[in-house]
Amino acid sequence: NPTHQGIATYYDATGAGACSFAATPDDLLVTAMNAEEYANAAYCGAYLSVRGPLGTVMVRVVDLCPECRAGHLDLSREAFAQIADPVDGRIAIIWQLVSPELTGPIAYHFKAGSNQWWTAVQVRNHRNPIARLEYRTAGGAWIDVPRTAYNYFVQTDPGMGPGPYTFRITDWYGNVIEDSGIPHREDDTVAGNGQFPPGP
Repeated sequence: NPTHQGIATYYDATGAGACSFAATPDDLLVTAMNAEEYANAAYCGAYLSVRGPLGTVMVRVVDLCPECRAGHLDLSREAFAQIADPVDGRIAIIWQLVSPELTGPIAYHFKAGSNQWWTAVQVRNHRNPIARLEYRTAGGAWIDVPRTAYNYFVQTDPGMGPGPYTFRITDWYGNVIEDSGIPHREDDTVAGNGQFPPGP
């Protein structure tokens, strides 16, 4: 994966943010992605290795930094402290996408308010960034579901129906996971059956 040169600042992170993930008090090694590279939530959930003056830290993208320019990561205070003295406030970094070992399969989270007519699905616990989500209709056609800037794939007019669903998830490297029998459980998370292989 290509390396990016940029700068890092820090903020008081909770793990929640623009990517619509739940807060993760037990894991605050997270970052907000700059607005120029956020790419309509494409980086949400991605893991980055960030090198600063005092070392390297791995963080997960959970938020958007609206005022940040290309290359800039707004790290959690905890992540920043692992690679620099927080007193510095703003440091030069080199970062790149990584593909860590994760426990368990990818998961599907249905948004509160999701239903058979307005079906909003988020992919969670994915090793590599997600490029697309498709679902299969009763007739066997694959429908590409549009992604929102708040990191849900939302199918409407028509919705996906009441489920259970067959999903096909493609990561940035072209790896595909197909899951069938996924029930619709509003405001809840359903485990899939697979995890992506390591990226390049």
